[in-house]
Amino acid sequence: MRHGEAGFSASSDASRPLTAYGIEQANQVGQWLQQQHFKFDLGLVSPYLRAEQTFAQLSSHIPILKVKTEKLLVPGGSAASIADFLMTLISQDVKQVIIVSHLPLVGYLVNELCPHISPPMFPTAAIACINYSIGTAGNLEWFHQAE
Repeated sequence: MRHGEAGFSASSDASRPLTAYGIEQANQVGQWLQQQHFKFDLGLVSPYLRAEQTFAQLSSHIPILKVKTEKLLVPGGSAASIADFLMTLISQDVKQVIIVSHLPLVGYLVNELCPHISPPMFPTAAIACINYSIGTAGNLEWFHQAE
């Protein structure tokens, strides 16, 4: 998932907060995930404020057993490194993971896991579901965005 809409007034890119609309978007996605009966074993979140705030809003609607702030989930992060990390999680029997991060990383990660798909552009608060197993190409199941 890409974070909700963020403001531009901040001392650094990492400290940009969500706007009121960004908070609403994150809640919309959380409610939508709740309606779909999603629950997650693990939430991986960028250390940037807007991603943390997005995660806080959406996680108030759905069960997430464990949360980890992941320093690799920054805008310029390596999709290959995240994919490798996800493979480690799969080998540890972690089944359902939600990631909240940034452009361009979220698009590149979809492409890394599903090489037959070009990196999609994620509007704010958009989320993609990928079904992935070790040793196979991932399958993009669906793409949803806040209204």
